[in-house]
Amino acid sequence: MKPPAWLRLPALLLMTAAMTAWAVPGSAAVTARPAQHPARPVVAAAGTTSCDATASLRPAGPPQVTAGSFMAKIRARGYLIAGVDQNTYHFGYLNPLDGKIEGFDIDMVRAVAKAIFGSPKVQFKAISDDQRIPAVRSGAVDIVAHTMTINCDRLKEVDFSSVYFDAGQRVLVPSNSRATSLADLGGKRVCATAGSTSITNIKNASPHPIPVAVTYWTDCLVLLQQGDVAAISTDDTILDGLTAQDPWTKIVGPRFTSEPYGLAISQQHPDFVRFVNAVLQQLRTDGQWKASYAHWVGTPAPAPPPAHYKA
Repeated sequence: MKPPAWLRLPALLLMTAAMTAWAVPGSAAVTARPAQHPARPVVAAAGTTSCDATASLRPAGPPQVTAGSFMAKIRARGYLIAGVDQNTYHFGYLNPLDGKIEGFDIDMVRAVAKAIFGSPKVQFKAISDDQRIPAVRSGAVDIVAHTMTINCDRLKEVDFSSVYFDAGQRVLVPSNSRATSLADLGGKRVCATAGSTSITNIKNASPHPIPVAVTYWTDCLVLLQQGDVAAISTDDTILDGLTAQDPWTKIVGPRFTSEPYGLAISQQHPDFVRFVNAVLQQLRTDGQWKASYAHWVGTPAPAPPPAHYKA
């Protein structure tokens, strides 16, 4: 028998932790339950397609902190400021057992900080999906690592690193649901976060599910547990984390978008974009990317997304 929502603690525990911490000066890895990612057909994501969205700035060589660079300013400050999620299990997650933020995205940030300082000196600022671009543009953070899809509309406001992870949107429903895709949810309430590409894709879907926008993915999971929404639809990476927190849910249907993740950086700091891309290239070639994937996402780890540069 399925227990009532108030007894299904993981999502509620995570939400409580998310409400009580905003920044953590470090991260510690714990053993994560691996999630398998079999190959799936991918269809182009809805939205603007008028630019070469995943083409980023080419590294100038190995990552180096040169005099007068933005990296030198970060080094002088003494720590990197990173905008991250704390509600996405396996990617950016506030572990309630030790109060530290951890996950695949966090590993990427720590690698950038280590390249600047020789050790991962990071101040993590937990932000929502809707706060990602404003935080970069205002200078409140140096970089955002937040399961953030690169697309042409966002490139008008921020720069992105090369792609460090490929995801795709799918659907999460209760285990007793008969829905097999978003097409079965016409007229039904489907949850995603405000400011995400997922909520836009739900709005544009046929036969017209009703989009429900919330602040955090754990909000979606609680609404699903309470029966207030029929489904959650977002990147499979995020849905995998939600199913790990609630075994009375299931992911259905194939990927129906392509969601290439990039690290968001201010357009005022192209030197930092090139530096970050040099760090990511090292992670691709020295095995660190695969090690992080195996730890947080599952095995066998695929080849990292290849870098694509425009200049």
